[in-house]
Amino acid sequence: MSQKKVYLAVDLGAGSGRVLAGKYDGKRIGLREMNRFENTPVELPSGWHWNITSLYKNILEGLKLAHENYGDAAVSVGVDTWGVDYGLLDANGCMLGLPYQYRDSRTDGMMELAFSKVPKEEIYKATGIQFMFFNSILQLLAEVEAKSGGINGAQDLLFMPDLIAYWLSGEKTQERSIASTSQLYNPVTKDWDYDLIERLGIPKHLFGKISDPGTVLGGLRDSVGEKTGFENLKVITVAGHDTGSAVAAVPSDAKTPAYLSSGTWSLMGLELPEPVISDQSFEDSFTNEIGVGGTVRFLKNICGLWLIQESQRYWQSKGEDYSFSALVAMATEAEPFRSFIDPDDERFAQAGDMPEKVCAYCRDTGQDEPRNPGEVIRCITEGLAMRYSQVWQMLVKYADSPPEVLHIVGGGCQNELLNQFTANALGVKVKAGPVEATGLGNILAQMMADGVINSLEEGRAIVADSFPVTEYEPVGDEVWQQANEKFSMITGRS
Repeated sequence: MSQKKVYLAVDLGAGSGRVLAGKYDGKRIGLREMNRFENTPVELPSGWHWNITSLYKNILEGLKLAHENYGDAAVSVGVDTWGVDYGLLDANGCMLGLPYQYRDSRTDGMMELAFSKVPKEEIYKATGIQFMFFNSILQLLAEVEAKSGGINGAQDLLFMPDLIAYWLSGEKTQERSIASTSQLYNPVTKDWDYDLIERLGIPKHLFGKISDPGTVLGGLRDSVGEKTGFENLKVITVAGHDTGSAVAAVPSDAKTPAYLSSGTWSLMGLELPEPVISDQSFEDSFTNEIGVGGTVRFLKNICGLWLIQESQRYWQSKGEDYSFSALVAMATEAEPFRSFIDPDDERFAQAGDMPEKVCAYCRDTGQDEPRNPGEVIRCITEGLAMRYSQVWQMLVKYADSPPEVLHIVGGGCQNELLNQFTANALGVKVKAGPVEATGLGNILAQMMADGVINSLEEGRAIVADSFPVTEYEPVGDEVWQQANEKFSMITGRS
């Protein structure tokens, strides 16, 4: 390729967002961050919401910077975000209030209400999705029960990446990977499960034609072009769910890659050609989400670095501004296996005094409490690794042959202590990287749409050549096996 091409990725996480530029020279991809900005929810009288207008302003600024740096070399832009949340639009395309934040308490009691309308087993059989308190199905049920003005006046429902893409292009779509997180999509029929939607009393007209990653929505709206300087930039759907984009960039040539997308949440799974919806997968609480090229992300949601992030925020509020690296250093020096927590215990799901919640869990289970920040982070880090081990033992049963490597991608792969503990707890090699897997997967979908690459396999090979990975071999097998057994006994999980 004689001319370098640039692809722009808008990547919004639950804590921050950024606009990335990916420059492809025909052999490798180079990434450059245009801008980075905080994503901080706001508490209003109606509950917790996303400040989506602030995010959009920052996205436009990032695109403007991209134009200043790359001009007409920039081919297209794609948007990925966290899952499940959405905006509602009226008949004129106007947003009906700020989108709710998924941790808002409006879904309290909605799971039980949903099961009273449609049995739990039937919901899983229809959708193959793990039951989480924040799923779109429960958020929408809460709106129906509250008879909210939003749901009653809505003509369209757009998930967060679809909403941003609509504001950029003027074209509405519901992209498949983000739709599949809603627990209203049927991965077998590959369409909305309208029977389930109607039985729950959710307005059927909100769910329309689903698009696949790589769909060209069109150019930028005139006003967006004026603000950013672009005249010919195309808006393309990618795997709108950030985990879908992250998994697309896993640098593996295995037939069934095993991955851990590590960030605020940890998502451990396999990439499969077809969904697995069975009595066993229901009992194991695995989910079937859609990836690039119609692949299935067969995975389980695990609480992730949220525990460390919330602890860090709490200490900052008390005037103790520990850097992430300082906390990891203190945890490294702390006494091993002093106390254990279950990261997926429901008490850890809500924001608040996370160090005290960790101590309370230890008190309630008859263990010694952590005495300082280093011991709190050590307890969390070991707990995450051992919870990963439990999920891994279930996950590998669904593979044709046991995976030899776990690929950790995303921001969490920079946590070397957690990476090593994960290798130790699982007893398998861990390959960590790339950090920017989500942005890269976003860019690969655009490159396929542009005809620059022909397959996901080709794109993954380019990622492997472009970015280094760090390998971690398991050590201390016997010690970690004993710790895993103690963890299972204390948490009541196996």
